[in-house]
Amino acid sequence: MQEEKSPFVVDSDWLQERLGDSDLRVVDAAWYLPAHKRDPQAEYAAGHIPGAVFLDHDAISDATSGLPHTLASPDVFAASVGALGISEKNIIVVYDGPGFFSAPRAWWMFRVMGARDVYVLDGGLDGWKSEGRAVTTDVTAVLPAVFVPTFDETAVTSFHAMSSIVEKGSRQIADARSLGRFTGEEAEPRAGMRSGHMPGARSLPAGGFAADGRFKSLPELRKLVADAGIDLDKPVVTSCGSGITAAIITLALQSLGHTDNTLYDGSWSEWGSRAETAIATGKP
Repeated sequence: MQEEKSPFVVDSDWLQERLGDSDLRVVDAAWYLPAHKRDPQAEYAAGHIPGAVFLDHDAISDATSGLPHTLASPDVFAASVGALGISEKNIIVVYDGPGFFSAPRAWWMFRVMGARDVYVLDGGLDGWKSEGRAVTTDVTAVLPAVFVPTFDETAVTSFHAMSSIVEKGSRQIADARSLGRFTGEEAEPRAGMRSGHMPGARSLPAGGFAADGRFKSLPELRKLVADAGIDLDKPVVTSCGSGITAAIITLALQSLGHTDNTLYDGSWSEWGSRAETAIATGKP
């Protein structure tokens, strides 16, 4: 029996068959932490999936927020992806290097801004290459498009809303950072920032959702979420270090049919840097 898989994830066969289709847009959405020692733009230039354009998470963010790669305004996002030749009506496939690190963030952004046919490539570029599939160094010819945004502001949690959630326990909080950062036993990668977690949060490390770059089956995702103490019948807010890997949990939740979820865009970069915020340590 074939495993139940996320409806938002496509495999390399699916993409290979559709490369060159007029309504398909392929997006290299790779972004890495300094510890990864990978340069996404250099990797894109060295070889990308034919027809792919590069989406720079930092360049497309809200530069006025003071936080890393905060979600841009709808107009800025629309102008940026329109310049890449992407319309909200296109079929959009996003990928990163390992498969499920930064690509789900791009998937989430496109959907929050109104695109509906958005998918993540299983296995990422690393998997694509390991299968011997073609990559190119050719510059992708782009015909600018108009992206008409329909922003779903209910999908994004602000600091003010997050403070209320923590105080009242009105939503479950799923934290995608490593267990060590969650418990406070590991230092945060950003110098001087406190480690630990928001009171009431549950640990759901982003690295647990995929194996060998492949997104886990729906039964596996359901068990992962349940084992973390998250009830799929109740609302959830996802968080991480800076809003990138929280989207991996969001992808898993929505794959399981959970719709009452939001993403705390400031995440720990915001919460952990403020002196007035409550922080818990140890396992919940």
